[in-house]
Amino acid sequence: MKEKKFKFGLSALMSIILLISCTDLEIEPTDSVIENLTGEFTGVGDVDAAISNVYNAVYGQIGNQADLYALNEVTTDELLVPTRGTDWGDNGLWRNLHEHTWTAIHPFVLNNWNNLNTNVFNTTEIIDPISGADASQLAEAKFLRAFSMFWILDMYGQVPFREADEGPEVDPIVLTRTEAVDFVITDLNEAIPDLPTVGPSASTNKASRAAANYLLAKVLLNKHIYNGTGTPDAADMTAVVNAVDAIAADGYSLQAGYFDIFEESVDNETIWFAETGVGNRIWNGLHYNQNAPGNDGGGWNGWSTLAEFYDLFEGDPNTNVPGSGQEERRGFVPTDGSNLGIGYGFLIGQQYDETGAAMTDRPGQPLIFTKEFPGLLGNDERTGIRTIKYHPENGSFTNHEIVFRYADAHLMKAEAIFRGGTSGDDALTMINDLRAIRNTSTSLTALTDQDILDERGRELYKEFWRRNDQIRFGKFAEPWGLKSSTEDFRVLFPIPATALLSNPNLTQNPGY
Repeated sequence: MKEKKFKFGLSALMSIILLISCTDLEIEPTDSVIENLTGEFTGVGDVDAAISNVYNAVYGQIGNQADLYALNEVTTDELLVPTRGTDWGDNGLWRNLHEHTWTAIHPFVLNNWNNLNTNVFNTTEIIDPISGADASQLAEAKFLRAFSMFWILDMYGQVPFREADEGPEVDPIVLTRTEAVDFVITDLNEAIPDLPTVGPSASTNKASRAAANYLLAKVLLNKHIYNGTGTPDAADMTAVVNAVDAIAADGYSLQAGYFDIFEESVDNETIWFAETGVGNRIWNGLHYNQNAPGNDGGGWNGWSTLAEFYDLFEGDPNTNVPGSGQEERRGFVPTDGSNLGIGYGFLIGQQYDETGAAMTDRPGQPLIFTKEFPGLLGNDERTGIRTIKYHPENGSFTNHEIVFRYADAHLMKAEAIFRGGTSGDDALTMINDLRAIRNTSTSLTALTDQDILDERGRELYKEFWRRNDQIRFGKFAEPWGLKSSTEDFRVLFPIPATALLSNPNLTQNPGY
């Protein structure tokens, strides 16, 4: 049976109606959309192929610079996409995210909703008993379903759910946020015993016990946000500790050499990576004149970060050349032509080419990336600090992007201990252990909420988690550079307008 794509809105149905009414083309009964409308579900014919199709879909969604990634990063103080002349204007799509002025018709909000719900439905088909999946296949499908459902409940607060044998005449039920949390936790707990134990290796591109324990820890750490109590339950925090300990027992640990982790080679930290090109993470912020083998056309000169986020890191606030007193995670701007002339981490100030010569922008001005912006509009080619973790010297479009990483699990455990979880470890010591391995010059002498959030920002920038973290720490509605909105309801995205029209069981989130 072909992979089906439920849009959970009117778009697919309207396309069929228009096709029938405007053309004389015959629609074959084997068409996947028509099967959904008129056919009876008889099971997934090739379970392994169906699982591979879900992986491919998820990998593509992870590698995309829009939708899932943009909604979780550009909406924060970590990344922004200023308009430069007419470049990156896109009818304000990127500016809306940073300013927190998006609406229910924002295309990223709709696309992300459709993608994630399609993943959930396709995995539900695999899990349905009629498909005959074996225990390991069921475990893999349940992990993939839990991953997509987690993002729906985290971002939208309610989750439509359709059984595999329910046609479009049946409106999907809608799980509340609390019900969806329980659903995800059940899927993960049922999956873990039948998932393979995979330690650090080239095989961490698929579901494993460690990956499922990571996702379980992530859900439990945020559970008090999802159920609305606002107060972490000590038992949930202890469960986070236990899940992270299980990951460590599978062989994962912190690794020295921060930027080496983002190479394609095996490391001790990568719990799950997606087979998707990292070109978007490299080139969307680099200047048009910065290039490398495999991309002679240069960067796309859009994405940047705020001065205040850059200032979270140790080092000279106005330069990042080697010897600026910077911590390892802030990276450096090479002045001698090394690393193809392209730096790691945060690129600020004069940029240099592979010969060590000072670069210029296209009009011929010195290519100096500045800390400040005139606004989200009215920028030239040089405004804004650029960020880079994956580096073109390891391949301009390498097919390896980290999704789950042990340093995040380590920080989740420290936070869970800080919030009342039981452990033989100490939260302050754990965070200082991480800071030491990242070659910071100081240790923390005490620990506050802000300390933990800042450390997570320094360690995990550009890895999908800033929005989730800011919400958990109560900071997402606060103002920051070029964003003055403080509307609390923005912690959830709107339910897309088409989804509301097609499913009366959905209700719009407050504020929209």
